[in-house]
Amino acid sequence: MIKAEVAQKDDLTGLNNRKGFLERFSEMLTEAKVSPHEAPLSLTLMDVDKFSIINDQYGHVAGDHVLVAVAKAIQAHVSADALVGRYGGDEFVIVYPGMEREQAFLNMEKIRQEISQQQLAVSDGSTIQGIPISGGVASFPMDGRSENELWRKADQALYRAKVSGRNQIRLAYEERMVPKTTHYTQTQLERLSKLAEERGVNDIET
Repeated sequence: MIKAEVAQKDDLTGLNNRKGFLERFSEMLTEAKVSPHEAPLSLTLMDVDKFSIINDQYGHVAGDHVLVAVAKAIQAHVSADALVGRYGGDEFVIVYPGMEREQAFLNMEKIRQEISQQQLAVSDGSTIQGIPISGGVASFPMDGRSENELWRKADQALYRAKVSGRNQIRLAYEERMVPKTTHYTQTQLERLSKLAEERGVNDIET
């Protein structure tokens, strides 16, 4: 039993690794579905903004210190029943059982603010001034009823946080076809607008 638990932990941060997180997330979603009146459950995805630059500028040891600092900040602000994991690289995931997405958003915002104000000393004597993170939040049953749908909605919210300037948390929203004469969802239009901006195109033909 002990070996199985260790195999589901991330060596660097002590959080659940991807395997351990996914197994427990599946169980928690099932529990929410069978509970009276379907208890809410919120999934949040987050990562460190421009983490590769931190590694390049300060080294991978400093990058590891950043990841540990993020993990500690998350653990300090979530309740004991929350599920926290390091999904891979600089990506972190949290499941808030019994919590609506607005509540999860506020909790994530507290985490983001604390991490953005942290100062980490690195081996060369310099200091990393703040760790910016971006995050996305999606909730059962409002944003989806399956693991895949919740992942997709949370990932889209994270993407919107990134293209909107980073260092922010965004909520998932219902994807509607806009305008009605096109076949693009809101998220697709935002991605097309970003692409058009990068290529210097003023308008997107739909």
